[in-house]
Amino acid sequence: MAITVAELLAEPQLGLSLLAGPAGLGNRVTWAHTSDLPRLWEWVTGGELMMTNGLSIPADPAGQVELAESLVSAGASALAIGEQMHAPELLPEFLEACDRLPLPVISIPYPLPFIAIARSVAESSLLEESRRLRQTARIYDLLRLAGPSEDNWLGLILGIEAELDASLFVVDRRCLHAWHPGGQSLPPNLKKHLEPLTSKSPVASKKFQWHRFGNSHLLMMDIPTHANALLVVLPKSESLPDAVVLLHAATVLGLELSRTVLSLENQRRLGAEFLLQAFDGRLGIADIERRLPEFGISSREFLIISMSSDDGERLAGVHVDLWRHGYPAACQRRFNTLHLAVASDCSDDLLRHAIPADVRIGISRPSSAAGAQRALQESMWALGTASSTGEHLVRYAEGPSWLGLTSFEEGNALVQRLLGPIFEYEQGEHGDLILTLKTFLDSQRSWQKTAAALFAHRQTIIYRIRKISELTGLDMTETSTLAQLWFALQIHEAMDLHGNPRHLPTSEVGAPPR
Repeated sequence: MAITVAELLAEPQLGLSLLAGPAGLGNRVTWAHTSDLPRLWEWVTGGELMMTNGLSIPADPAGQVELAESLVSAGASALAIGEQMHAPELLPEFLEACDRLPLPVISIPYPLPFIAIARSVAESSLLEESRRLRQTARIYDLLRLAGPSEDNWLGLILGIEAELDASLFVVDRRCLHAWHPGGQSLPPNLKKHLEPLTSKSPVASKKFQWHRFGNSHLLMMDIPTHANALLVVLPKSESLPDAVVLLHAATVLGLELSRTVLSLENQRRLGAEFLLQAFDGRLGIADIERRLPEFGISSREFLIISMSSDDGERLAGVHVDLWRHGYPAACQRRFNTLHLAVASDCSDDLLRHAIPADVRIGISRPSSAAGAQRALQESMWALGTASSTGEHLVRYAEGPSWLGLTSFEEGNALVQRLLGPIFEYEQGEHGDLILTLKTFLDSQRSWQKTAAALFAHRQTIIYRIRKISELTGLDMTETSTLAQLWFALQIHEAMDLHGNPRHLPTSEVGAPPR
C-alpha cells in the first residue's frame, strides 16, 4: 500500500512537521508533485502530496480557504509548504478549514530539497507498483473472458467495479443517459450533481479530475475511442482508485464498446440487405416475419422511418444511437436518405432526443409484414412533408398537408397525371425529358443556362421542352402549368426509392407474395 501522511511525517531524515489537518494523517500518498502555479488543485489527479514554495497560496482568507477546499475536492492527500520561501502568512481561517476538511498541511524545513520527499514517496510506492500491475492484468483479463452474450457489458462493469472497489457508470456526456442499453443508469441525485459539470465542452473541461460529491469523491473521465462516452467513478471507500489503473479500466471499456459497435456494423449490413429485398418485393410475408426478430424487431407490428440530411454522414450513426436507447433497428441508407424498421412504440420524444436536430424524419403508421412496402411509401411521404414544411419530424396522416395533398396516393395520382406520359415515352425512347424539365425549372426557365448545365445545344433544349408540351398537352408558357409540373417533380423526387429519374411510382402498392 502507498505511504500515509503520518508515515511520511515519521521519517526522521526529512524533519517534516504538521501545521493543520491531523484528522487526515491516514491519507495515502501515491505521488509527490511540485508546483507554484495558481489554482494548484487543477494539477491534482488524486492521492498527491502537493509541494509548493508558497507562490500558489493567496494572501487573503477567502483565497486560502478556497485553495484548501479545492485541493480536497480534487483528491489531494496533503499540502506541503517550504519554510522561509514565498508563502504568505497562513491565516486562522485557512488552518481551521484544513482541520475541518481535513487537509493535512506540512511544513518543509529549510533547506530540505523537495526531491528528498519525492524520493521517499517513490521508494515506498515500489510495492504499490507491483500491486498495480497485477490489478491491471486482472482488468484486461476480464475483457478476454467476456463472452458474446447480451449480459457481457454488465458483467464486465461489475468485474471492474470489484477490482476498483467503486461504482462505475458509462454515460453519454450530452444527456447523461447510459451509453450502453445494458448499462446502469445514474442515480437521480448523482445525475443532478453532474449536469453542471458536463455542460462544459470536453475541450474546456479537464480529462481527469476528482470532484467532491457529498462526503465522498467522484471522477469523470473520457472513454477513449468513443466521442461523448464518459466514465463516472464513485469510490465505495475513502481510498481513491489508482489513476493509472483507472486509465487502463477506461481503455478496456473502450475496447468492449468498439467490439460492440463492430458487431452492430455487421448487423447494419445484414439489415440493409434485408430491407432492400423487403421493399423490392423479393421477400414474402412469411420471410419478413421470420427475419424481423433477427434485428430485435417484433414481426407483429413495426414502424418504417425515413430520414434525410444535407450531410449524409449525419445519418451514419443513427442505428447506433437508437440501439443505445433501447431500440435496435434494421436500416438501409442511400446517399442522404436513411430508411429504418424499428419497434412500433418508438416515440417522437425519443427520436427528437436521439437524432440530430438537422435531420428530417418521416414516420409511417404502424405496419405488419404484409404492409412493409406501403409503410415505406408513407414514411417517404411524411419525410417529403417534413422537408417542404421545415418540420423536424412528421408522422404520416398526422402532420400538415404537403402542397395541398394529404396522402401519398394523391401525390402519386398527380405524378401519374402530369408526368406519366413523359415516363412512358422515355421508357421506349431513352430520352432525357424529365432531367431536362427539372433543370429547366431550376434554371429559372433559361434556355441558355439549361443548355450549359446539361452540356447540350440550346436548340436541343427547346426541342425537348416542346416535346414535353406535346406529350402532356400542357402549355409550357403558362405559369400555372409550370407550377403543376414543379409540384409533380417535387413529389416524384421525394417518393422515388431507387434514384431513377425514369421510374414512375405506382398508384397502388401491392403486398409481397406469401
